[in-house]
Amino acid sequence: MEVIYYGLQFFITIYYFYFFVVSLFGFFRRYSDDLLPPASRFAIVVAAYNEEKVIGELIRNLNDMDYPKELYDVYVVADNCTDSTAAIAAENGATVIERFNQVDKGKGYALEYAFNNIFDRGIPYDAVCVFDADNLVAKNFLSIMNGHLLKGEKIIQGYLDTKNAHDTWITKSIYISYILTNRFWQLSKYNLGFTCALGGTGMCLSVEMLKRYGWGMTSLTEDLEFQTKALLNNIKVCWAHDAKVYDEKPLSLMQSWRQRRRWMQGHTNVAGRYAGKLFLEGIRTKNFAMIDGAMYLIQPFFLMFTGVGLIGNFFMYDQVYDKPMIAVISFFSQFIYFGIGLTLEKVSLKAYWWLFFYPIFALTWLPVAFIGFAMRKNKVWAHTLHIRNIKHENLHLYIPSKIDDRRAS
Repeated sequence: MEVIYYGLQFFITIYYFYFFVVSLFGFFRRYSDDLLPPASRFAIVVAAYNEEKVIGELIRNLNDMDYPKELYDVYVVADNCTDSTAAIAAENGATVIERFNQVDKGKGYALEYAFNNIFDRGIPYDAVCVFDADNLVAKNFLSIMNGHLLKGEKIIQGYLDTKNAHDTWITKSIYISYILTNRFWQLSKYNLGFTCALGGTGMCLSVEMLKRYGWGMTSLTEDLEFQTKALLNNIKVCWAHDAKVYDEKPLSLMQSWRQRRRWMQGHTNVAGRYAGKLFLEGIRTKNFAMIDGAMYLIQPFFLMFTGVGLIGNFFMYDQVYDKPMIAVISFFSQFIYFGIGLTLEKVSLKAYWWLFFYPIFALTWLPVAFIGFAMRKNKVWAHTLHIRNIKHENLHLYIPSKIDDRRAS
């Protein structure tokens, strides 16, 4: 048992140390001029299922972008809606694509249907931007994506922020996790030349690339599946640190639990199908970005190993270590390091207090990983209810971000 335990601890330590080293590359930004003259034409696609409470404000927000109106169109795919989502979207100026299919349910299917419908219209779009119905979007989003496209990037992920961070300790914890992920994960990987992670919303996809490789994503984490498929074709997800999208987060632990369980179901499913293939292809082609992508895919399994390791601590450390002291040192070390991340992102001072919630929230990922693995073959879509109808003009009242970000939004 000791051999198994210490062997497990060794591999867990190596795995997390690797990502710690990666995170160090988020301490700097390579500034470049992303605000190039408008040249790209965009199709903005919003996937919506019974989102009548929030869809109108998003469409109004999208119609107020700092980008030439003739260079973008807003589409809403109303997927199996039984409320007024389609009518409200149309009233606010969006082109509505209604889809009714009680067999193939979920966002992946809805996007596939919407993309095919839009391409059949024959409009010469350069890229598709995907948003969720509960989002609000910074006015400069399309301008920044235009710059990335003109530099030759094919898949770009925008900066995911939280529009209702103040609501509960859950939303505060999620806000902290997103800020740290953006800085120490996404920006770090972009600086290193690795592939970044698609977040399901705030995505910009080249039409040429979409038509060449297709979408075809039907898992519960269609974004992860698509980024993996792209990486196998040596196309990396790039990062736009200043193109911000504000997402509504679950208010309660149970709502968050259900959402993250769905993510873990999809993640473990995609990992089982692609991790080995991606790792071997990376070795064959000597492409470390693929190996890094494979390491990201197996993250849920290391979360489960971590849970087993924590349980083992109670049996293996009794006579050797001062467990309370280790816990205190670990907690404050994380607090300092995460505080550096918040400082680099220039968030308001009150957000630092939210770091005390974050470790508790992070621990809840461990049982979620086990449940997600057990349910990995279940592809039933679990909808997250959205109710925070915040006007984009008032967004600065709800986010603890720096002044420059408030002006951009």
